[in-house]
Amino acid sequence: MTGASPLLEVEHLSMGFGGVRAVDGLSFVARRGGITALIGPNGAGKTTVFNCLTGFYRPPVGRLTLHHPDKGPLLLERMDGHRVAGEAQVARTFQNIRLFARLSVLENLLVAQHRRLMRASLWSLAGLLGVRRYGRAEREAVEFSKYWLDKIGLSHRADREAGTLPYGDQRRLEIARAMCLRPVLLCLDEPAAGLNASESAELNRLLLDIRAEERVSLLLIEHDMSVVMGISDHVVVLDHGRKIAEGTPAEVRSNPAVIHAYLGEEEDGEEGEAGGA
Repeated sequence: MTGASPLLEVEHLSMGFGGVRAVDGLSFVARRGGITALIGPNGAGKTTVFNCLTGFYRPPVGRLTLHHPDKGPLLLERMDGHRVAGEAQVARTFQNIRLFARLSVLENLLVAQHRRLMRASLWSLAGLLGVRRYGRAEREAVEFSKYWLDKIGLSHRADREAGTLPYGDQRRLEIARAMCLRPVLLCLDEPAAGLNASESAELNRLLLDIRAEERVSLLLIEHDMSVVMGISDHVVVLDHGRKIAEGTPAEVRSNPAVIHAYLGEEEDGEEGEAGGA
């Protein structure tokens, strides 16, 4: 994706908590139509970057520019979380699954479309009066939800409580819920966490399909190197809040600084594993 235009530009991002600098002068570009991975040991600042991008934190230093295909440049560091998701169309998942456990699988996807439905209802008045515009929007939301249930293979479990699904199914459902926001950029925080090898391979296929068929760019944090190296176009490596390397998966894998800080280095003739999971 080297020749693709930038979708997200992170420039000189810094974020601290008390005396601790979680992110220190970070700059990188995520390109349109690409899959960009942020990797690094536990505590490297990866989730802090996501929280700045999605409006959970307001960084004191740095510029986060989303080059929206329809709305032009948007400065994410100036937006609250609801505007990042609604106006900028940046969606995210979390390392710890945050589904509505007591709602059905289908209802979880409908909740993600609440803002669109409220706009169609003129913020409840039209919905209460049953006007045609709201009814059409409601039907479209249900059909879009069913489309994503089919994509992740959960159509047969649409009425089941989300909290009763197997772990791997919950992971896919959370991604589908994020996609119901119709994002231009999907941020995934350790989507393969807790998955076995076959589930990770299935996740790879889903993410590549989202990129190819839905034309959505992806930014992911991941410790599972089979996911990172298998699907990423560009990898950015952090250590103690600073960028220590970036490039293609092959370039990053062979970078001495990355090997030392994260991927593991040879000791006594054997390759060890550094960094947290």
